[in-house]
Amino acid sequence: MNHSTSSHDRQLEAQLCAFNTAFAELGLRFRWDARTLYSLASIAGESARIAAYIEAHHPHLLKAYSMAFLCEAILERKNAQSPGEWPLAQPAARGAAQAWPVMEQDWREGGLPALAGA
Repeated sequence: MNHSTSSHDRQLEAQLCAFNTAFAELGLRFRWDARTLYSLASIAGESARIAAYIEAHHPHLLKAYSMAFLCEAILERKNAQSPGEWPLAQPAARGAAQAWPVMEQDWREGGLPALAGA
């Protein structure tokens, strides 16, 4: 493994950890993996990527919260841990990861996520 690949992997892992921590802090019951990030790579901007993900997988959240509020709350917490957008230096991976990740957790319980402190 060369230095740039290992640096890219560390940056990607830091971004994943930051996003997943933000989701957990907000009480959102979904987790991202590298496939999720690459599946969103063709969308410009982190807010737009988060919005596309929520619209596709958790549209019920929009009954209680605005998309702008959700994106801002997620990015505020994510950027506190790992500022900046994730690195996408592997364009071939985008084509290979067109499907949404299988490891996605379902929203099975009633109620809304704990966003009151956001």
